[in-house]
Formats: sequence, C-alpha cells, structure tokens
Amino acid sequence: MSRKVFDQTLEFIRNLDRTRDAADICSQMIQAARRFGAEYLLAGTIPVPGENRRQQISNILLNQWPPEWTQRYFAHGYIFRDPAIHAVATSMSPFLWTELEPAYRRSPEARRIMEEAGEFSLRDGFTVPLVTLEGEVAGFSLAGEHLELSPSERGMLTLMATYALGRAILLRETPSRPVASLSPRECEALQWAAEGKSEWEIGERMGISEHGVDKHMRSARLKLGTTSRTHAVAEAIRQGLIS
Repeated sequence: MSRKVFDQTLEFIRNLDRTRDAADICSQMIQAARRFGAEYLLAGTIPVPGENRRQQISNILLNQWPPEWTQRYFAHGYIFRDPAIHAVATSMSPFLWTELEPAYRRSPEARRIMEEAGEFSLRDGFTVPLVTLEGEVAGFSLAGEHLELSPSERGMLTLMATYALGRAILLRETPSRPVASLSPRECEALQWAAEGKSEWEIGERMGISEHGVDKHMRSARLKLGTTSRTHAVAEAIRQGLIS
C-alpha cells in the first residue's frame, strides 16, 4: 500500500470514528469507494442454513443496496445459492466478482443470480470476507456497473471494509441515547461555553445575568445527563446540538 493510499485510509478511519449510525457509515464508505466505480454497499454476517427470511435480513449490518434487488434476493432465497456468499464462507481472501465467473458459469442457478444482480446495476463487485470477534463469518461487498481496482487499492478497501464493519457492530451493540431536547437559549449558552467564554462573558452576549446563565447551564446539564460544564459541552457536540 503506497503512502498516499495509506494516508487516505487513515483519514477515512478518522471520519468513520465520528459516524453515528449505519447510514453514516454507508455514506462515508461509498464516498471513499465511488472513484473506483462503486455505488452500492452491503455488509453483514452470513446466516445459518435453514434460517427464515426475517432471520436472514436481521444479519444485515450495512445496507445501501438497490431495494428492489434486496426484496427479490431474499424473497427467492438466493442467499444460500449466491456464488459470492459461497466464496465468503469458504475463503478469507477478498475477491472481485469477475474472479468467480469460472465457478458460477457451471451452475445455472448461480449464473442466474449474478445476471439478475446486473439488472440492478450490480454488474461488478468486490467482496471482503471477514470474521467477527464472536467467530461469525461476515461479508462486505461494494458494487456498481464496473469497478477498477489496483492491488494497493484492493488492500486499502479491505482495510476500510474491516474497520467499517467493526464500527457498524459497535454502533449496533451500543444502546443509542435519545437526543436531548434543549431550548434555544440552553444551546446558545453551551455554544458560547464551547468557545471558552466565562459565565460573565456568556451573560454579556446573551443579555442576561450570570445567574441566568447558570440556570440555563444547570438545566442543560440535567437534560444531557452530565455533571460538569465540560462534559455538557462534549455531549452537546456529540449529539449535534452545537458545533
């Protein structure tokens, strides 16, 4: 992996650390992979044979796949006949879908799945097999009409996919806290606090007394579930209430 590619990967990881949900992760990943021709993404753990449609879908962690194809795919039970899924389950090496062609051309069912995927602009793809800390096999796929990847870019996408999947698992397992409902004045007081202003300076800018500022700050801390001014500011930034 070249230094430039490595630096791009580190920047992606820093951005990914700030994501709040699966949609954010998908957006970051597609933005990074679009220059290679990728427009769609799907990632999740591999279902156990015999699981029903609902159970299969519950294994999805990241989903920016064409909705019509997703519906057809699970309605027809394609997952256990998909050559890409078979490759994920039997090998830990990342692969381009074109590299599977010699194998799936011998299977009419597998060939039909790949051809139907192409009807939804999923003609070319890159899949990274992964294993979670719990030992579950997972797959991370990027796809589009045509992908062009150099060896170093494949390595970069493999690292990015690994980190993105880990972030998705972390966010799923971490209970989400509801966004606090702060008043405009509470947000304003916190915004000035975030800029390092004292209570007196905040009061001057807001046209209120220091006591009034303290009242807004105490109310904001209570709503945010924090115990200090610094903690309140950090939590407000995390929730997107101030910048």
